[in-house]
Amino acid sequence: MSKGLKGVVMFLMVLGLVMALSSFAMAAEEGAAGPIDYSLAIVIAASVIGAGLAMGLGAIGPGGGLGQAASGAANAVGRNPEAQGKILLTMLVGMAMTEAVAIYALVIALVIVYANPLVGLIAG
Repeated sequence: MSKGLKGVVMFLMVLGLVMALSSFAMAAEEGAAGPIDYSLAIVIAASVIGAGLAMGLGAIGPGGGLGQAASGAANAVGRNPEAQGKILLTMLVGMAMTEAVAIYALVIALVIVYANPLVGLIAG
């Protein structure tokens, strides 16, 4: 068996053990106050996952757009070197507008993590 395949098999075995034994590790007896409520932890975990997805997916489009803008500008300057100043200015304005979309995704991710109204509803 190759070294890479051994690593994959070992990872799958460890993952299986973690999944099989996690119910025993997370099992808790009822306290004096009654059953334990995990709703706040679930909301916080979902918020963090949602923020990560919002930032990750929100950066895919601007990343491709910025690469395409730079590529187009390089091609244009290569074909017409005299127009480099106008091409550079147009490219930079376009890149700034494209980057604004990623900044909007960052703002949404920060709102999800730090100003989540669901946490106040669950905790209060």
